[in-house]
Amino acid sequence: MAMRAYPLSSLFFLRPRSAAPQLSPSFPRHRCFTSHVSFVDESVSEEEERWNSSNGENEAFAFEDGDGVFAGDGMKRLQAPVIEVKELEELPEQWRRSKLAWLCKELPAHKAGTLVRILNAQKKWLKQEDATYLAVHCMRIRENETGFKVYKWMMQQHWHRFDFALATKLADYMGKEGKFTKCREIFDDIINQGRVPSEFTFHILIVAYLSAPVHGCLDEAFGIYNRMIQLGGYQPRLSLHNSLFRAIVSKPGGSSKYYLKQAEYVFHNLETRGLEIQKDIYAGLIWLHSYQDTVDKARIKSLRKMMREAGMEEGRDVLLSILRACSKEGDVNEAERAWIKLLDSDGGIPSQAFVYKIEVYAKVGEITKSLEVFRTMQKQLGSASVAAYHKIIEILCKSEQMDLAESLMKEFIESGKKPLMPSYIELTDMFLKLSLHDKLESTFVECLEKCRPNRTIYNIYLNSLVKVGNLGKAEEIFNDMGGNVIIGVNSKSCNTILEGYLSSGDISKAGKIYDLMCERRYEIEPPLMEKLDYVFSRSRKRVKRPVSLKLSKEQREALVGLLLGGLQIDSDEERKNHMVRFEFKQDSVAHSILKRLIYDQYHEWLHPSSKLIDRDDDIPHKFSTISHPYFDFYADQFFPKGRPVIPKLIHRWLSPVVLAYWYMYGGYRTSSGDILLKLKGSSEGVEKVVKTLRAKSLDCRVKRKWGVFWLGFTGNKSMWFWKLVEPYILDDLKDFLKPGSDSAGHQL
Repeated sequence: MAMRAYPLSSLFFLRPRSAAPQLSPSFPRHRCFTSHVSFVDESVSEEEERWNSSNGENEAFAFEDGDGVFAGDGMKRLQAPVIEVKELEELPEQWRRSKLAWLCKELPAHKAGTLVRILNAQKKWLKQEDATYLAVHCMRIRENETGFKVYKWMMQQHWHRFDFALATKLADYMGKEGKFTKCREIFDDIINQGRVPSEFTFHILIVAYLSAPVHGCLDEAFGIYNRMIQLGGYQPRLSLHNSLFRAIVSKPGGSSKYYLKQAEYVFHNLETRGLEIQKDIYAGLIWLHSYQDTVDKARIKSLRKMMREAGMEEGRDVLLSILRACSKEGDVNEAERAWIKLLDSDGGIPSQAFVYKIEVYAKVGEITKSLEVFRTMQKQLGSASVAAYHKIIEILCKSEQMDLAESLMKEFIESGKKPLMPSYIELTDMFLKLSLHDKLESTFVECLEKCRPNRTIYNIYLNSLVKVGNLGKAEEIFNDMGGNVIIGVNSKSCNTILEGYLSSGDISKAGKIYDLMCERRYEIEPPLMEKLDYVFSRSRKRVKRPVSLKLSKEQREALVGLLLGGLQIDSDEERKNHMVRFEFKQDSVAHSILKRLIYDQYHEWLHPSSKLIDRDDDIPHKFSTISHPYFDFYADQFFPKGRPVIPKLIHRWLSPVVLAYWYMYGGYRTSSGDILLKLKGSSEGVEKVVKTLRAKSLDCRVKRKWGVFWLGFTGNKSMWFWKLVEPYILDDLKDFLKPGSDSAGHQL
């Protein structure tokens, strides 16, 4: 029988790009809720993806050529496999042609559950060739989702034979539409069959990941990029290398610096394959190196030499990166050379360059010159930046130049610039070292009047009170810290108050602090441990030893809520060891509040590398637990095969506490005051969650985008949800999360 061949590249462009605007997953009030769960693919609005931040390392690299060449442009030149399928009129049996024609018309009109039931009813006669025709037909008429469902149904049948060309075509369609989850699913199917995906599939999956505004996609894109080279043996196009590199340096400097190895790998591939290396690549790599904690001066020097040999001039971005690197190394001579070049460049000297020069001189102990640079900045730019005030006050406090530091702090306050907290911390820390406790107390009180509470400055004040023997006030401050989730107590706070109680001979209160520290598994400073052993031996009180780790009820419920909101569990290759990986958005005010609670709540479970030292107020946005058998259950329930699923027992776990943590971590309040909850998993799992919520009189609708489901509570339904979870929402988050407000939406 004659077969007709269809090249994938031609099928791709049968579908024109839609000019219709993308819709956000909002839930219009004029739509009625149906009794069943409906899944609709719609886009997430821009406001749901954005949260303003004031991160000190929030500067992204600026490209000279705008957006440049996107990797998607290179797909047109890639060769794609060919799929062969019989045409309907070529089938000999009239009844088969009729049934296939009916299925072609019927299937696209139904949702997943009904579609599977219809196909199951045809099992007696449907064969591989018939199902392949159905899948290809769906793609021809732009019903790619239906084609994907037919493909997944085929794989479950006893007669199924893996069709590489069909899988490739489907993966490419899914990737072309930006549906990276489905594209990756088919990609993994191809790998699991012992086949190597085509270059086209590798390329389009990477492009789909890079195009998605979803956290974690950049890491996935690089994973596929590495496999494309090492497993497939392919040589990626220049546009793909450039797009990956741009995706790295387009992130803020504080985040991009963790991707230095990946950026160097892209640069290595460009260099070894003789591909064109653009000026932005050189400049971007120097920019990344300048943000590292330990700067590789030799590598920066090598990159600058390559630029000169290629006939490229060092622009403002490169010179600023050189100054940033010099500020960490204290290289005054190189900083001065870069400064002179900046003076000759167009556009003047950026404010950040002054800050780096201030820091360079401070590194070599020339505090007077640092102050001169600060005054020059004020004169040339009209005023000093917030970063400059922070840096010069920090330098003066560390060099214990009290009068100058206080004078500049007063000037900073009068300027109306914010935030003031970093400078208040430096001042109080200086007063503590100089034993100026009265000045410290007045500065602390002034700070609370002007700034949001902060654990670091509370710890400094607590230390001061203990040193002067004011234990009554110290106890009051310690209790205030413990009662405020935004501040909280930590190992340093407990050691400080414990030292005060032991020094005063208050054994009873010292014992209570000791019990608290054992419960939270805080490390007790060795001198205090020696005193405790001596005191408890005399009082015949047995010294408690830390008990074995066990999650409390609140920790278990919080963990389930966080997992529903997108928390990850990492497992080794044998799935014997599991650790929880906490990750919070750097640009989210709400996440910055929640992460402190979570850090303190799971402190005893944290990996040693995640525990803070010394200046311990800056909770990292990423931290992880130790590997522990206790997490096996949660890994098996939520990530049975390394992919997120919704547990079968989820209906038993959706308590108000679980829902509250889910909302705080993976929730969103729209600008109209409605509530959205993000959820990953299968349609069947989501339906089970929705049914459980409805059993609690919480009605919602479900929509889908970027492989994520969105549960929406609108109008009165959002208020019912709020009444249920409000008692368990952090006080400082209630204004962000309370429904019914007309203010702008807030994504957590």
